[in-house]
Amino acid sequence: MSNLLPPHGGKGLVCCLLEGEALKAEQKKAEGLKKVEISNRVKGDLIMMGIGGFSPLNGFMGKADWKSVCEKMLMQDGTFWPVPVVCDTNDEAVAAGEEIALVGKDGVIYATMKVDEKYALTDEEKKWECETVFKGHGEDSENFWDVALEDHPGVKMVMAQGKFNLAGTVKVLSEGDYRDRFPGVYLTPAEVRAMLDERGWSRVAALQLRNPMHRSHEFLAKIAVEVCDGVIIHSLVGNLKPGDIPAEVRIKCIQTLIDNYFVKENIINAGYPLDMRYAGPREALLHATFRQNYGVSHMIIGRDHAGVGDFYGLFEAQEIFDKIPYADGVCDAPGKALLCKPMKIDWTFYCYKCDGMASLRTCPHSKEDRVILSGTKLRKALSEKADVPDHFGREEILTILRGYYEGLTEKVEIKMQHAASGDAMK
Repeated sequence: MSNLLPPHGGKGLVCCLLEGEALKAEQKKAEGLKKVEISNRVKGDLIMMGIGGFSPLNGFMGKADWKSVCEKMLMQDGTFWPVPVVCDTNDEAVAAGEEIALVGKDGVIYATMKVDEKYALTDEEKKWECETVFKGHGEDSENFWDVALEDHPGVKMVMAQGKFNLAGTVKVLSEGDYRDRFPGVYLTPAEVRAMLDERGWSRVAALQLRNPMHRSHEFLAKIAVEVCDGVIIHSLVGNLKPGDIPAEVRIKCIQTLIDNYFVKENIINAGYPLDMRYAGPREALLHATFRQNYGVSHMIIGRDHAGVGDFYGLFEAQEIFDKIPYADGVCDAPGKALLCKPMKIDWTFYCYKCDGMASLRTCPHSKEDRVILSGTKLRKALSEKADVPDHFGREEILTILRGYYEGLTEKVEIKMQHAASGDAMK
Protein backbone atom coordinates (compact mmCIF):
# COMPACT_ATOMS: atom_id res chain seq x y z
CA MET A 1 0.00 0.00 0.00
CA SER A 2 1.54 3.31 -1.09
CA ASN A 3 1.70 6.20 1.37
CA LEU A 4 2.26 8.72 -1.41
CA LEU A 5 -0.18 11.41 -2.49
CA PRO A 6 -2.52 10.19 -5.23
CA PRO A 7 -2.02 11.60 -8.74
CA HIS A 8 -3.76 14.88 -9.48
CA GLY A 9 -7.31 14.76 -10.83
CA GLY A 10 -8.67 11.71 -9.03
CA LYS A 11 -8.24 9.30 -11.96
CA GLY A 12 -4.87 7.77 -11.12
CA LEU A 13 -2.00 8.17 -13.56
CA VAL A 14 -3.52 8.93 -16.97
CA CYS A 15 -0.87 7.68 -19.42
CA CYS A 16 -1.48 8.22 -23.13
CA LEU A 17 1.70 6.45 -24.31
CA LEU A 18 0.93 3.30 -26.26
CA GLU A 19 2.99 0.13 -25.93
CA GLY A 20 3.42 -3.24 -27.64
CA GLU A 21 1.06 -4.21 -30.44
CA ALA A 22 -1.17 -1.19 -29.87
CA LEU A 23 1.85 1.07 -30.45
CA LYS A 24 2.88 -0.75 -33.64
CA ALA A 25 -0.64 -0.58 -35.04
CA GLU A 26 -1.00 3.14 -34.28
CA GLN A 27 2.43 3.93 -35.74
CA LYS A 28 1.44 2.19 -38.96
CA LYS A 29 -1.87 4.04 -39.02
CA ALA A 30 -0.15 7.38 -38.34
CA GLU A 31 1.91 7.09 -41.50
CA GLY A 32 -1.28 7.43 -43.56
CA LEU A 33 -2.69 10.40 -41.62
CA LYS A 34 -2.36 14.10 -42.36
CA LYS A 35 0.86 15.36 -40.77
CA VAL A 36 0.79 18.51 -38.63
CA GLU A 37 4.09 19.93 -37.40
CA ILE A 38 4.24 20.86 -33.72
CA SER A 39 6.46 23.15 -31.67
CA ASN A 40 8.99 21.92 -29.12
CA ARG A 41 6.68 23.10 -26.33
CA VAL A 42 3.81 21.00 -27.69
CA LYS A 43 6.16 18.02 -28.03
CA GLY A 44 7.10 18.29 -24.35
CA ASP A 45 3.45 18.59 -23.34
CA LEU A 46 2.64 15.49 -25.41
CA ILE A 47 5.36 13.44 -23.75
CA MET A 48 4.16 14.53 -20.33
CA MET A 49 0.65 13.37 -21.27
CA GLY A 50 2.18 10.16 -22.54
CA ILE A 51 3.96 9.27 -19.31
CA GLY A 52 1.22 10.49 -16.97
CA GLY A 53 3.05 13.64 -15.87
CA PHE A 54 0.08 15.79 -16.88
CA SER A 55 -2.60 13.57 -15.30
CA PRO A 56 -5.54 13.89 -15.57
CA LEU A 57 -5.06 15.48 -19.03
CA ASN A 58 -5.42 13.08 -21.96
CA GLY A 59 -5.35 15.68 -24.72
CA PHE A 60 -5.16 19.35 -25.61
CA MET A 61 -7.64 21.88 -24.25
CA GLY A 62 -10.66 23.21 -26.10
CA LYS A 63 -11.54 26.87 -25.99
CA ALA A 64 -13.81 26.60 -22.96
CA ASP A 65 -11.05 24.94 -20.92
CA TRP A 66 -8.46 27.37 -22.29
CA LYS A 67 -10.55 30.35 -21.17
CA SER A 68 -11.42 28.86 -17.78
CA VAL A 69 -7.81 27.93 -17.02
CA CYS A 70 -6.56 31.41 -17.93
CA GLU A 71 -9.29 33.12 -15.93
CA LYS A 72 -9.91 30.82 -12.96
CA MET A 73 -7.11 28.21 -12.92
CA LEU A 74 -9.86 25.61 -13.25
CA MET A 75 -10.90 23.35 -16.09
CA GLN A 76 -14.58 23.24 -17.02
CA ASP A 77 -15.14 20.18 -14.82
CA GLY A 78 -13.69 21.98 -11.80
CA THR A 79 -10.24 20.35 -11.83
CA PHE A 80 -7.46 22.71 -10.78
CA TRP A 81 -5.00 23.49 -13.59
CA PRO A 82 -2.88 26.68 -13.68
CA VAL A 83 -1.68 27.15 -17.30
CA PRO A 84 -3.24 26.40 -20.71
CA VAL A 85 -2.07 23.28 -22.53
CA VAL A 86 -2.84 23.80 -26.21
CA CYS A 87 -1.74 22.55 -29.62
CA ASP A 88 -1.37 25.42 -32.08
CA THR A 89 -1.11 25.36 -35.87
CA ASN A 90 -1.39 27.59 -38.92
CA ASP A 91 -2.75 24.71 -41.00
CA GLU A 92 -6.01 25.92 -42.55
CA ALA A 93 -6.87 22.47 -43.90
CA VAL A 94 -7.23 20.61 -40.60
CA ALA A 95 -10.90 20.10 -39.75
CA ALA A 96 -12.79 19.10 -36.62
CA GLY A 97 -13.57 15.39 -36.68
CA GLU A 98 -10.36 14.57 -38.54
CA GLU A 99 -7.64 12.31 -37.20
CA ILE A 100 -4.11 13.68 -37.60
CA ALA A 101 -0.48 12.81 -36.84
CA LEU A 102 1.52 15.28 -34.75
CA VAL A 103 5.09 15.54 -36.01
CA GLY A 104 8.01 17.20 -34.27
CA LYS A 105 10.55 19.46 -35.93
CA ASP A 106 12.85 16.40 -35.92
CA GLY A 107 10.44 14.54 -38.22
CA VAL A 108 9.32 12.09 -35.51
CA ILE A 109 5.61 11.31 -35.23
CA TYR A 110 4.97 11.89 -31.53
CA ALA A 111 1.23 11.26 -31.41
CA THR A 112 -2.05 10.92 -33.20
CA MET A 113 -4.99 13.09 -32.28
CA LYS A 114 -8.71 13.02 -32.96
CA VAL A 115 -9.53 16.70 -33.52
CA ASP A 116 -12.65 17.41 -31.48
CA GLU A 117 -12.41 21.17 -31.87
CA LYS A 118 -10.52 23.72 -33.94
CA TYR A 119 -10.66 27.28 -32.72
CA ALA A 120 -8.92 30.51 -33.64
CA LEU A 121 -7.31 32.86 -31.15
CA THR A 122 -7.11 36.51 -32.15
CA ASP A 123 -4.11 38.60 -31.18
CA GLU A 124 -6.29 40.23 -28.54
CA GLU A 125 -7.16 36.84 -27.05
CA LYS A 126 -3.48 35.87 -27.03
CA LYS A 127 -2.68 39.12 -25.25
CA TRP A 128 -5.39 38.38 -22.71
CA GLU A 129 -3.81 34.96 -22.10
CA CYS A 130 -0.42 36.62 -21.59
CA GLU A 131 -1.85 39.14 -19.15
CA THR A 132 -3.67 36.52 -17.07
CA VAL A 133 -0.93 33.87 -17.09
CA PHE A 134 2.38 35.75 -17.39
CA LYS A 135 1.85 39.22 -15.95
CA GLY A 136 3.11 39.60 -12.41
CA HIS A 137 3.73 42.42 -9.95
CA GLY A 138 7.40 43.08 -10.66
CA GLU A 139 8.94 46.20 -12.13
CA ASP A 140 8.88 44.89 -15.72
CA SER A 141 5.13 44.26 -15.48
CA GLU A 142 4.39 47.91 -14.69
CA ASN A 143 4.77 48.59 -18.42
CA PHE A 144 4.09 45.01 -19.46
CA TRP A 145 3.62 45.41 -23.21
CA ASP A 146 6.53 47.80 -23.53
CA VAL A 147 8.84 45.10 -22.23
CA ALA A 148 7.27 41.64 -22.62
CA LEU A 149 7.41 41.30 -26.41
CA GLU A 150 11.19 41.68 -26.27
CA ASP A 151 12.17 40.26 -22.88
CA HIS A 152 9.61 37.63 -21.80
CA PRO A 153 10.18 34.29 -23.59
CA GLY A 154 6.80 32.91 -22.49
CA VAL A 155 4.92 35.89 -23.87
CA LYS A 156 6.91 35.75 -27.11
CA MET A 157 6.03 32.05 -27.40
CA VAL A 158 2.29 32.65 -27.00
CA MET A 159 2.20 35.60 -29.38
CA ALA A 160 4.09 33.56 -31.99
CA GLN A 161 1.63 30.65 -31.81
CA GLY A 162 -0.28 29.59 -34.89
CA LYS A 163 -3.66 31.07 -35.73
CA PHE A 164 -5.59 27.99 -34.61
CA ASN A 165 -5.62 25.65 -31.61
CA LEU A 166 -6.53 21.98 -32.05
CA ALA A 167 -8.25 20.21 -29.19
CA GLY A 168 -8.77 16.50 -28.67
CA THR A 169 -7.53 13.32 -27.04
CA VAL A 170 -4.13 11.99 -28.03
CA LYS A 171 -2.38 8.67 -28.42
CA VAL A 172 1.32 9.20 -27.75
CA LEU A 173 3.76 7.17 -29.81
CA SER A 174 7.18 8.39 -28.69
CA GLU A 175 9.04 9.73 -25.66
CA GLY A 176 11.70 11.20 -27.94
CA ASP A 177 15.36 10.59 -27.18
CA TYR A 178 15.28 11.47 -23.49
CA ARG A 179 15.90 7.92 -22.25
CA ASP A 180 18.99 7.64 -24.42
CA ARG A 181 20.31 11.09 -23.55
CA PHE A 182 19.62 10.89 -19.81
CA PRO A 183 19.75 7.21 -18.78
CA GLY A 184 18.72 6.70 -15.18
CA VAL A 185 17.72 10.36 -14.85
CA TYR A 186 14.79 10.71 -17.24
CA LEU A 187 12.10 8.93 -15.20
CA THR A 188 8.34 8.61 -15.58
CA PRO A 189 5.93 9.28 -12.71
CA ALA A 190 5.31 5.53 -12.35
CA GLU A 191 9.05 4.86 -12.14
CA VAL A 192 9.60 7.59 -9.55
CA ARG A 193 6.62 6.41 -7.49
CA ALA A 194 8.02 2.87 -7.48
CA MET A 195 11.36 4.21 -6.22
CA LEU A 196 9.65 6.24 -3.48
CA ASP A 197 7.54 3.27 -2.37
CA GLU A 198 10.61 1.04 -2.30
CA ARG A 199 12.34 3.54 -0.02
CA GLY A 200 9.24 3.88 2.16
CA TRP A 201 8.99 7.62 1.60
CA SER A 202 5.71 9.53 2.02
CA ARG A 203 6.77 13.11 2.77
CA VAL A 204 8.72 13.98 -0.38
CA ALA A 205 9.99 17.38 -1.54
CA ALA A 206 10.95 18.37 -5.07
CA LEU A 207 13.54 20.96 -6.04
CA GLN A 208 12.84 22.48 -9.45
CA LEU A 209 16.01 23.23 -11.43
CA ARG A 210 16.71 24.91 -14.74
CA ASN A 211 20.13 26.19 -13.70
CA PRO A 212 23.22 24.33 -12.44
CA MET A 213 23.11 23.85 -8.67
CA HIS A 214 24.85 26.58 -6.70
CA ARG A 215 25.16 26.81 -2.91
CA SER A 216 21.66 28.23 -2.48
CA HIS A 217 20.07 25.30 -4.35
CA GLU A 218 22.15 22.91 -2.26
CA PHE A 219 20.98 24.65 0.92
CA LEU A 220 17.31 24.52 -0.14
CA ALA A 221 17.57 20.79 -0.80
CA LYS A 222 19.27 20.16 2.54
CA ILE A 223 16.64 22.15 4.44
CA ALA A 224 14.01 19.90 2.84
CA VAL A 225 15.99 16.72 3.59
CA GLU A 226 15.93 17.65 7.27
CA VAL A 227 12.12 17.71 7.42
CA CYS A 228 11.16 15.19 4.72
CA ASP A 229 11.87 11.54 4.00
CA GLY A 230 13.84 12.63 0.96
CA VAL A 231 14.19 15.08 -1.92
CA ILE A 232 13.88 14.71 -5.68
CA ILE A 233 16.20 17.11 -7.50
CA HIS A 234 13.97 17.40 -10.55
CA SER A 235 15.58 19.07 -13.55
CA LEU A 236 13.98 20.33 -16.71
CA VAL A 237 15.56 18.55 -19.66
CA GLY A 238 13.43 20.21 -22.35
CA ASN A 239 14.18 23.50 -24.08
CA LEU A 240 15.27 26.70 -22.37
CA LYS A 241 15.86 30.28 -23.51
CA PRO A 242 19.12 31.37 -25.20
CA GLY A 243 21.94 31.73 -22.69
CA ASP A 244 20.69 29.00 -20.34
CA ILE A 245 22.96 26.01 -19.75
CA PRO A 246 22.14 22.72 -21.56
CA ALA A 247 20.59 19.87 -19.62
CA GLU A 248 23.55 17.52 -20.15
CA VAL A 249 25.85 19.97 -18.36
CA ARG A 250 23.37 20.67 -15.57
CA ILE A 251 22.72 16.97 -14.94
CA LYS A 252 26.47 16.33 -14.68
CA CYS A 253 26.77 19.16 -12.15
CA ILE A 254 23.89 17.83 -10.08
CA GLN A 255 25.24 14.29 -9.97
CA THR A 256 28.70 15.57 -9.01
CA LEU A 257 27.16 17.56 -6.17
CA ILE A 258 25.13 14.57 -4.98
CA ASP A 259 28.20 12.32 -5.09
CA ASN A 260 30.26 14.71 -2.98
CA TYR A 261 27.92 16.65 -0.71
CA PHE A 262 24.73 14.67 -0.05
CA VAL A 263 23.74 11.43 1.66
CA LYS A 264 22.78 9.62 -1.54
CA GLU A 265 20.05 7.54 0.09
CA ASN A 266 18.08 10.73 0.72
CA ILE A 267 18.26 12.16 -2.81
CA ILE A 268 16.91 11.19 -6.24
CA ASN A 269 18.34 12.86 -9.35
CA ALA A 270 15.58 12.96 -11.99
CA GLY A 271 14.61 14.87 -15.12
CA TYR A 272 11.36 15.70 -16.92
CA PRO A 273 10.79 16.63 -20.60
CA LEU A 274 9.00 20.00 -20.58
CA ASP A 275 10.06 23.33 -22.02
CA MET A 276 10.18 26.25 -19.58
CA ARG A 277 7.31 28.70 -19.88
CA TYR A 278 8.86 31.27 -17.49
CA ALA A 279 5.40 31.98 -16.07
CA GLY A 280 6.61 32.72 -12.55
CA PRO A 281 3.78 32.15 -10.02
CA ARG A 282 1.54 30.25 -12.46
CA GLU A 283 4.44 28.01 -13.43
CA ALA A 284 5.21 27.37 -9.76
CA LEU A 285 1.67 26.02 -9.50
CA LEU A 286 2.20 23.91 -12.63
CA HIS A 287 5.40 22.53 -11.09
CA ALA A 288 3.52 21.51 -7.97
CA THR A 289 0.63 20.06 -9.98
CA PHE A 290 2.66 17.67 -12.09
CA ARG A 291 5.05 16.88 -9.20
CA GLN A 292 2.02 15.46 -7.37
CA ASN A 293 1.80 12.96 -10.21
CA TYR A 294 5.37 11.93 -9.43
CA GLY A 295 4.41 11.30 -5.78
CA VAL A 296 5.74 14.58 -4.40
CA SER A 297 4.01 16.06 -1.35
CA HIS A 298 5.92 19.36 -1.10
CA MET A 299 7.26 21.70 -3.80
CA ILE A 300 10.22 23.81 -2.70
CA ILE A 301 9.44 27.43 -3.61
CA GLY A 302 12.19 29.96 -3.01
CA ARG A 303 12.91 33.42 -4.38
CA ASP A 304 11.54 34.27 -7.85
CA HIS A 305 10.56 30.70 -8.71
CA ALA A 306 10.32 30.18 -12.51
CA GLY A 307 10.71 33.90 -13.06
CA VAL A 308 12.40 35.85 -15.80
CA GLY A 309 13.68 39.42 -15.79
CA ASP A 310 11.87 41.54 -13.20
CA PHE A 311 8.33 40.54 -14.16
CA TYR A 312 7.47 39.03 -10.76
CA GLY A 313 7.70 39.97 -7.11
CA LEU A 314 10.40 38.11 -5.22
CA PHE A 315 7.94 35.86 -3.37
CA GLU A 316 4.90 36.11 -5.65
CA ALA A 317 5.29 32.40 -6.48
CA GLN A 318 4.86 31.57 -2.79
CA GLU A 319 1.92 33.91 -2.24
CA ILE A 320 -0.12 32.52 -5.15
CA PHE A 321 -0.53 29.17 -3.37
CA ASP A 322 -2.75 30.94 -0.81
CA LYS A 323 -4.97 32.41 -3.53
CA ILE A 324 -5.77 29.42 -5.74
CA PRO A 325 -9.10 27.59 -5.96
CA TYR A 326 -9.44 25.17 -3.04
CA ALA A 327 -6.51 26.82 -1.22
CA ASP A 328 -8.39 26.15 2.01
CA GLY A 329 -8.46 22.45 1.16
CA VAL A 330 -12.24 22.40 0.66
CA CYS A 331 -13.35 20.81 -2.61
CA ASP A 332 -16.63 19.08 -3.34
CA ALA A 333 -15.07 16.61 -5.78
CA PRO A 334 -12.27 14.20 -4.82
CA GLY A 335 -9.03 14.68 -6.70
CA LYS A 336 -9.77 18.06 -8.26
CA ALA A 337 -7.85 20.17 -5.74
CA LEU A 338 -4.07 20.57 -5.71
CA LEU A 339 -2.72 18.41 -2.88
CA CYS A 340 1.00 19.08 -3.29
CA LYS A 341 1.89 21.87 -0.84
CA PRO A 342 4.50 24.61 -1.14
CA MET A 343 7.59 24.50 1.06
CA LYS A 344 8.16 28.24 1.30
CA ILE A 345 11.79 29.18 1.97
CA ASP A 346 13.11 32.73 2.29
CA TRP A 347 15.94 34.29 0.29
CA THR A 348 19.08 32.24 0.95
CA PHE A 349 22.75 33.22 0.62
CA TYR A 350 26.19 32.73 2.14
CA CYS A 351 26.97 35.10 5.01
CA TYR A 352 30.60 35.77 5.95
CA LYS A 353 29.67 36.85 9.49
CA CYS A 354 27.40 33.84 10.04
CA ASP A 355 30.20 31.78 8.46
CA GLY A 356 27.74 29.66 6.51
CA MET A 357 24.56 29.47 4.50
CA ALA A 358 21.66 31.48 5.89
CA SER A 359 18.40 33.18 4.96
CA LEU A 360 16.66 36.46 5.65
CA ARG A 361 14.85 34.67 8.48
CA THR A 362 18.05 33.58 10.20
CA CYS A 363 20.76 36.13 9.32
CA PRO A 364 20.77 39.55 11.09
CA HIS A 365 23.64 41.01 9.06
CA SER A 366 23.74 43.45 6.15
CA LYS A 367 23.79 42.57 2.47
CA GLU A 368 27.41 43.71 2.32
CA ASP A 369 28.23 40.64 4.44
CA ARG A 370 26.45 38.27 2.07
CA VAL A 371 27.26 36.44 -1.15
CA ILE A 372 24.08 36.81 -3.23
CA LEU A 373 23.54 33.54 -5.07
CA SER A 374 21.57 33.17 -8.30
CA GLY A 375 21.76 31.12 -11.46
CA THR A 376 21.60 34.26 -13.59
CA LYS A 377 24.49 35.87 -11.71
CA LEU A 378 26.56 32.69 -12.03
CA ARG A 379 25.87 32.35 -15.77
CA LYS A 380 26.74 36.02 -16.35
CA ALA A 381 30.05 35.72 -14.45
CA LEU A 382 31.08 32.53 -16.22
CA SER A 383 30.08 33.76 -19.68
CA GLU A 384 32.13 36.92 -19.18
CA LYS A 385 35.05 34.96 -17.66
CA ALA A 386 34.72 37.05 -14.52
CA ASP A 387 35.76 35.87 -11.06
CA VAL A 388 33.15 33.88 -9.18
CA PRO A 389 33.00 34.98 -5.52
CA ASP A 390 34.08 32.57 -2.79
CA HIS A 391 31.27 30.36 -1.45
CA PHE A 392 29.15 30.89 -4.59
CA GLY A 393 29.47 27.33 -5.80
CA ARG A 394 31.39 24.15 -5.14
CA GLU A 395 34.71 24.06 -6.94
CA GLU A 396 33.88 20.73 -8.63
CA ILE A 397 30.80 22.33 -10.20
CA LEU A 398 32.59 25.51 -11.24
CA THR A 399 35.24 23.42 -13.01
CA ILE A 400 32.54 21.68 -15.09
CA LEU A 401 30.86 24.99 -15.93
CA ARG A 402 34.08 26.77 -16.86
CA GLY A 403 34.86 23.91 -19.24
CA TYR A 404 31.44 24.34 -20.86
CA TYR A 405 31.82 28.09 -21.32
CA GLU A 406 35.35 27.75 -22.70
CA GLY A 407 33.91 25.56 -25.48
CA LEU A 408 31.27 28.08 -26.58
CA THR A 409 31.79 29.80 -29.92
CA GLU A 410 28.89 32.25 -29.57
CA LYS A 411 28.18 34.44 -26.55
CA VAL A 412 24.65 35.32 -25.46
CA GLU A 413 24.21 38.51 -23.46
CA ILE A 414 22.72 37.76 -20.05
CA LYS A 415 20.50 40.43 -18.52
CA MET A 416 20.91 40.84 -14.76
CA GLN A 417 17.62 41.37 -12.94
CA HIS A 418 17.46 43.17 -9.59
CA ALA A 419 16.84 40.01 -7.55
CA ALA A 420 19.79 38.17 -9.07
CA SER A 421 22.12 41.11 -8.47
CA GLY A 422 20.99 41.56 -4.87
CA ASP A 423 19.71 45.11 -5.46
CA ALA A 424 16.31 44.16 -4.06
CA MET A 425 17.72 42.87 -0.77
CA LYS A 426 17.42 45.20 2.21
